[in-house]
Amino acid sequence: MAFQIGIIGCGAIGTVHAKSAHAAGLEVAGAWDLNPAAAAKLAETYPDCVVHDSLDALLSSEVAAVAVAVPNNAHRDCAVAALDAGKHVLLEKPMALSVAECDDIIAAKERAGAGQVLQLGFVCRGLPTASAVKAMVEEGRFGSIYHVKCSMYRHRGIPGLGGWFTTKALSGGGPLIDLGVHVLDLAMYLTGNQSPVRASGQVVSEFGSPIEAYVYEEMWAGPPKLDGVFDVEDGAVAFIRFANGMTLELNVTWAANVADGVLPSGITILGRDAGCFFELFGKEVRVVSQADGKLTDDTPQFPCEDAEEEAWKQQYAQFIAAVEDGQAPHADAAAGRCVQALIEAIYQSSDAGAEVVMQ
Repeated sequence: MAFQIGIIGCGAIGTVHAKSAHAAGLEVAGAWDLNPAAAAKLAETYPDCVVHDSLDALLSSEVAAVAVAVPNNAHRDCAVAALDAGKHVLLEKPMALSVAECDDIIAAKERAGAGQVLQLGFVCRGLPTASAVKAMVEEGRFGSIYHVKCSMYRHRGIPGLGGWFTTKALSGGGPLIDLGVHVLDLAMYLTGNQSPVRASGQVVSEFGSPIEAYVYEEMWAGPPKLDGVFDVEDGAVAFIRFANGMTLELNVTWAANVADGVLPSGITILGRDAGCFFELFGKEVRVVSQADGKLTDDTPQFPCEDAEEEAWKQQYAQFIAAVEDGQAPHADAAAGRCVQALIEAIYQSSDAGAEVVMQ
């Protein structure tokens, strides 16, 4: 029997963590949420899951690990408490609300020692398309990579409008910190590039306010709270320069006047020897290059049935390997901090109307 895990935060994403942990062979043995009803509902699915009346109670239990799936403003406090309590931690993205909070988590990890795992929830690293491209990069298929374009577009996809997602004090921002973290981390992971030096960005807020005027078909973490808050962006663009000369272009939206699928959500990698594009949750990678004096355009084959399910499966396989076999966390604290530094720099650039030098 694999180790026991507790779920901290039992909303929509916490429920996905519980399901994925259970599918990976872990025992979902504890749950806590500020809303006791949410914890009770999650626990109904797992007969041995104890609903705890406080975070301290969960962290004092026999669980070996926890998944932290609370609103962003509570990431630091929950992660630090869990690490200080001796638990392995799978921490949802973003790592925290600021680089300073990331450093607090890193300090707790250092206090805990090398034997304790802290893995960031950059689940897109486990997508079949991403795994295929990572292998090609490591084989040298692309040669020198000089530009990456990453995007996640939603037509009308503001989550939980009026709730914590759209309240900056709780979330830290809009699609930049919600969706941008995924593709920024994925772009740097795939290219092996963790050294951004300058960032230029612009965020806009055009659709979420007034809340009652927002038109949508469905809503993650909804329905909207008409008396709630919307003080974040609903779109962001950025251009980032790296120490080795590589550049990155970012486009993310929660809402935009563009039909679904017209602008694909995915990653484009341009290299001296080859380039590729893949949709994040697609089933193929299109690779363009030249060989023997001819241009080639091919789609390497790899197994892919349900991309999202496979990504979660891989995330928990990596977490289990880190906990049980001592492998290095697949997405570590340094990666989380790097993404957070980029997010901060893009917001700063937007406020200043100028490029920002990374610290």
